[in-house]
Amino acid sequence: MSFVARNTGLDSNLRAGRTIEMRFLESWRRRAESHRDVMFDLMRIYLGLGLFVKGVQFSQDTTYITEVVRQAGASKFLFDAIDLFGAHYIVLAHIGGGLLLAAGLMTRISTLFQFPILAGAVYLALRSEQGIFSRNLDFDFTALVLVLLVLIFLHGGGKWSVDHYLKRR
Repeated sequence: MSFVARNTGLDSNLRAGRTIEMRFLESWRRRAESHRDVMFDLMRIYLGLGLFVKGVQFSQDTTYITEVVRQAGASKFLFDAIDLFGAHYIVLAHIGGGLLLAAGLMTRISTLFQFPILAGAVYLALRSEQGIFSRNLDFDFTALVLVLLVLIFLHGGGKWSVDHYLKRR
């Protein structure tokens, strides 16, 4: 701080503002830690709705999946297999699994149906021309979703899930 700022009291005002911000952030951190299960359930619901929306997008443009596979330089067998079966499986797994994941119904099973899709998407993103260092976020986002699905698989449905409700009855 300059001499003028110290003498006019600006320094104390800045410190007071920082302490208010720090208290606010600390209160939010404590609240998030005390309601960790709620935060995890909100993540599960958001991820499920995101997978559902992605499934709807894939159903409206089925050529997108085959174009991604073609651009990654996949073999003829892999390309034909994905073109024949994969597009339908991806759409159904994302739409159905996303809704089940958002509701928390058969949570672990619905995440299992997502694993091959996202593992294949990570593989194709790595095989693209630029690999991990591409400017688009295909690899980063797909890997993040895959890690979050693994965490949800290990954790289960949570307290705000149909699985939890059925288990209590």
